[in-house]
Amino acid sequence: MAKRLWLVGVSSLLVACQKGDGGTGATLPPCTGGTALGLGVAAYQAIDPAPTSGCTVFPPNASASPTEYLLVAQPASGTPNDTQSFKLQGGALAPSAIAPQFVVPEASPAELSPAERFHLFLRQAERTRAYPVPPRQPRAGVQASLQGPILPSDSGTNRTFKVCGNLKCDTLPTVRATLMKLGQHIAIYVDSAAPQPGLSQTDLDTLRAVFDTRLYEIDTTAFGRESDIDANGVVIVLMTNRVNQLVTAADCTTKGFVAGYFFGADIDPFFASQYNNGEIFYSIVPDPNATLSCTHSVAALKRLVPVTFIHEFQHMISYNHHVLERRGDPEILWLNEALSHYAEELGGRSFLPADTATYCNYVFGDVYNSAQYFQAPHSYFLVDTSGIGALASRGAYWLFLRYIMDQYSADTSFAQRSGFTRKLDITSLTGPQNVATQTGQSFPLLLERWALANWVSDLPGFATPAELQYKMWRFRADYGTLKTRCPSPPLNTGALPANLPLTPGVGAGSSVNLSGILRAGSGTYFRVQQAAGAAGFTVLFSDGLGRALRTAIVPRLNVIRIQ
Repeated sequence: MAKRLWLVGVSSLLVACQKGDGGTGATLPPCTGGTALGLGVAAYQAIDPAPTSGCTVFPPNASASPTEYLLVAQPASGTPNDTQSFKLQGGALAPSAIAPQFVVPEASPAELSPAERFHLFLRQAERTRAYPVPPRQPRAGVQASLQGPILPSDSGTNRTFKVCGNLKCDTLPTVRATLMKLGQHIAIYVDSAAPQPGLSQTDLDTLRAVFDTRLYEIDTTAFGRESDIDANGVVIVLMTNRVNQLVTAADCTTKGFVAGYFFGADIDPFFASQYNNGEIFYSIVPDPNATLSCTHSVAALKRLVPVTFIHEFQHMISYNHHVLERRGDPEILWLNEALSHYAEELGGRSFLPADTATYCNYVFGDVYNSAQYFQAPHSYFLVDTSGIGALASRGAYWLFLRYIMDQYSADTSFAQRSGFTRKLDITSLTGPQNVATQTGQSFPLLLERWALANWVSDLPGFATPAELQYKMWRFRADYGTLKTRCPSPPLNTGALPANLPLTPGVGAGSSVNLSGILRAGSGTYFRVQQAAGAAGFTVLFSDGLGRALRTAIVPRLNVIRIQ
């Protein structure tokens, strides 16, 4: 969500990023002919431009009805943040004048907020495992007390924790916190210096119950078990002033705040002893009088922190399976974030059908982010590891995971979907290789089909092929439904759109003349309309200077016939 900025416990920032603007060789010649596509309605093809010098030929429309094709220019590359300039240029089968060029408008990147900078720093540290280890401090009794089972008799006792003191986490001040609630899987500690009035016993009971009996079970069923390096049998939820204080009151009000986080250093086998040496989720405390940063009411915290927990707990689980158990690399950013955003959706669905208000609180961010992506898919990466991930990028991550989950789970039940997501987490594989292995399909093929599914999945009056469908979401209807059902956007995000905000350009095939930037995994959409009896046309797919596109970016012109 716009103001609920997650910390990811695992991401990838060192996977090679290849960026290029130019293609190769001489300028490609204009298209003058060739073998025409022969697509029936609902048939589709992913065209590699290399074998035909970038040229695709569309046949004349000999029927008495108009014909329509959806074109998606896409780099089906698994290389993070790969880019290339492109042109998509239409023409008649005989050489004709070039139509005026239309440059696909780019969405303006938002400036990173303080919370996003903090999250980016932690992602880099976790991926590189180059944590800012502080000077060693005497450990007499402090860390030792964190080892071993926590018992009901420990309720009300104090412990000392190290917490990031700033956005670089290069200081680790200690805080004393009191064990307030102990559950079967969760132990809630509250900063002894937390502002008052704070959480009541009833509030704490409510949080313990939702963490312990609902969210813990959902995450561990869907993704696998967490580690237990401190042998205490529980995940610690540390609610501390220091999280509020990571962001100033002014920035908190205008740019957002850190609601909570998991930090891989706490459980990394090479560094944990210098940190808290245990499974910990950090969160803000209520601050009704804004003594620490901006105002956070008890009611707002009770809505926000559980959603943050289910998101961050997936990162903790992922780190355990990839790094601790299999001694591999952490999962890369986009797939790890996709799984954590899906965890939010799972949390929301667990409240249906009875409690739609709580469902909205969990799922709103995912749906809102997806709408931001659909508004300008060409402006954002799917295969992304270079930064925190804009809201629209997070929407892409979630959408792609939802698509492959719907396609490669045995059915749409929670049990079958969880079987698929556990395979993605309980492995040493990461990124495209992980996805390809668990689906049994090549990564470019999955990207090609996903790009088409985003437009045709629930297109009215269209017999969408089964492999191009989302099964649990019908976005053309669901945006409007949730806009009505969730009328109060959480945390000052914008409202949901009433309709699917993906709006491809429209025009005749011979007049297509698009240009812009291809970004790994995402695509530029255009609807070609061909009048009854109209002549055939060609489309040349090249780099921005008219040369062949780099093969490394795996360029594809995805075409599906709509009518």
